Amino acid sequence: MSPAPPHVVPADGAYIAIDWGTTNRRAYLIAADGCMLATERDDRGVLAMGAGDYPAAIAAIRTRFGTLPVIAAGMVGSTRGWREAPYVPAPADLPTLATQATRIAEEDVAIVPGVSLATGPRADVMRGEEVQVLGAIAAGLAPADALFCQPGTHNKWVFTKGARITDFATAMTGELFALLRGHGILAGMLDGPVEDGPAFREGLARGSGACDLPAALFEIRAGVLLGRRAPEDAAAFASGLLIGADVGAVAGIPGGTVHLLAGGALGDLYAIAIAQRGGTAVAVDSHAAFLAGIHQIQEHLA
Repeated sequence: MSPAPPHVVPADGAYIAIDWGTTNRRAYLIAADGCMLATERDDRGVLAMGAGDYPAAIAAIRTRFGTLPVIAAGMVGSTRGWREAPYVPAPADLPTLATQATRIAEEDVAIVPGVSLATGPRADVMRGEEVQVLGAIAAGLAPADALFCQPGTHNKWVFTKGARITDFATAMTGELFALLRGHGILAGMLDGPVEDGPAFREGLARGSGACDLPAALFEIRAGVLLGRRAPEDAAAFASGLLIGADVGAVAGIPGGTVHLLAGGALGDLYAIAIAQRGGTAVAVDSHAAFLAGIHQIQEHLA
């Protein structure tokens, strides 16, 4: 069913789901069978919200979508959000996320917890990505035992077994690129286009398996200064270098399948990097995955 315009509220909505991130949020009106009836997206992520702003924000969404129960996932449950929803330790599945959801009874809102990992010296956390990963499995978009990649500012690599998140790692790939582009000695050199081509592929090859990433990054400056790299190619090479290092550090890619929860240009670049390393990238609709996951959690809440 095509989404209705935000000002048209279908009468058969059962609940409202919100994917509430750091900078953006997306609200969905969901029917009892899990079908999306309407959706809207805006820039009212948690960074735009004050501690006391959430009840009014929920009321405004209900004005548009109806007076219905709300289930929210993502950074809204973090220490910077509305109410902290404590992490569920891995391994974690959809029923566990539902059982451990934080209830705000006075607002008829449930907040989905994130997932944490603490194995030996490693520690990691996620909020929101777990709904997409487990939802992709629930919707039949990926097998129960799989490797997922969720490109973004903080890229996630997630391993599942038996429809449970068992291991994951967060790579600050996108944030590192943004920092290099905006600050430091490479600022001003990385203003060119970031796209597939010889420079990006060369960066992938240089970054994959590199144990000298700091030195490889300085090569960008030296290459431009010495005329060995065209200034307009520096950004694509730098992106390839970082993505190559990111992909090159993940076990199971050569000869394996990576389920890619991303679209657009960044998803395409990761698909190229995965293929160059000998893996197969399978695109997964992240919105369909989120809807399937949040609906399963909502059903366990009921």
